[in-house]
Amino acid sequence: MLITSPTPTIQLNDHIQFPDSGVLSKVIWKDATCQYSLFCLAAGTEISEHTSTRNATVHMIAGNGTLTLESQPIALEPGVFIFMAANAPHALEATTSLAFILTLSSEN
Repeated sequence: MLITSPTPTIQLNDHIQFPDSGVLSKVIWKDATCQYSLFCLAAGTEISEHTSTRNATVHMIAGNGTLTLESQPIALEPGVFIFMAANAPHALEATTSLAFILTLSSEN
């Protein structure tokens, strides 16, 4: 985890590392109810459609791409915040290298 008990804050920009290909993820913090992860994707990376049993949010930090949520495309750019209900089908495509925070909450 990137956040530890004696240091409850981090500078996210210090931890953004774009891989040459694929996805790099780092858990920022997790407890019994939530998990916060930093995701960095290389340009051209695709994550095929899938679901999660947990509610989730995506908060875009850097880059551009498209998140398809329940067959609806959503443009990804810095500052975009997306809520995804549990079991909602979604997929992602990184047009450029991109970074976002994924928060997973406890099951419904």
